Amino acid sequence: MYATIQITLCILLILLLLLFPQMAHQGTDLGLTLFMEALFPYLLPYLILTQWLLRLTAPMRTQQTNRISLYVQAYIISALGGYPTGATTIAYLKNSGQLQLKEANFLLAVCHAPSPLFVLGFVSLDLLHSHTFGWLFLCLLHSFNICCLVTGYFIFRSSHISSHVTQPTPLSTAPFSESIRETAPTLLLVGTTIIFFTTIQTIIQQGLKQVIPTLPSTIELSIAALLEVTNGLKMTSTLLAHSPYLLFISVLFLTMQSISIHLQIFVIAKAAKLSVRPYIKLRLLSIFIVPTIYALFSYVYP
Repeated sequence: MYATIQITLCILLILLLLLFPQMAHQGTDLGLTLFMEALFPYLLPYLILTQWLLRLTAPMRTQQTNRISLYVQAYIISALGGYPTGATTIAYLKNSGQLQLKEANFLLAVCHAPSPLFVLGFVSLDLLHSHTFGWLFLCLLHSFNICCLVTGYFIFRSSHISSHVTQPTPLSTAPFSESIRETAPTLLLVGTTIIFFTTIQTIIQQGLKQVIPTLPSTIELSIAALLEVTNGLKMTSTLLAHSPYLLFISVLFLTMQSISIHLQIFVIAKAAKLSVRPYIKLRLLSIFIVPTIYALFSYVYP
């Protein structure tokens, strides 16, 4: 059944590309522009530096004497690097034998946050022209993640999980060159998913407009946010520029992320043989908690 659904979806998307080649070209151009202007400048240096740091400090962590220190290091790196730095960090720690499988599955869900430069620079200043929005959103999201991190640490510390780990990879002999080599496929994955889903979103949106000329803007925003959040946020800042709900919707979209981002995590997790069930559960929980707290905060401090 699942394979049949995928085949049907694939055929439908191919037909859409054939029927609307000009729209597909416009969507690809838009996706490439979004990646190069909004993500690539923030993602590239952080990915290289975090991967380099992980390899340089690997000998200090091989004895696994302080689990909370390892958790904090992984979380800080993911918090600074943005999507999908957390997933690549956890995959490396698990493959190198520094994290056990259950811990890695849990940390994959917790070590997940947008780059602060993306939120503060592109979203907060470039799109929303607000100096405080980005800081408030990051505080709320990281407060939620840190609470989950602390809870997970005490659960694993008291449960005496199996000491079995996968065969560790050897420590790096050339950490800088290896970090560059490992960054390239991650950037390709991010760029490919953003361009692909922006293209599909553009075709679907324009196709619906031809069928329904008075297509509500809420449907357009929902489609864009569901498929690729960067384009969804850009459209939101344009279509709802004067709406009192602009900031709340931006928080909701940033917390929900999009299929594009989740697919990046799933691909990295599958390559490292990690389970995505904890990731899905915590993402659903965050979608309910973070926007709700933001709405309450906005109501108390308008």
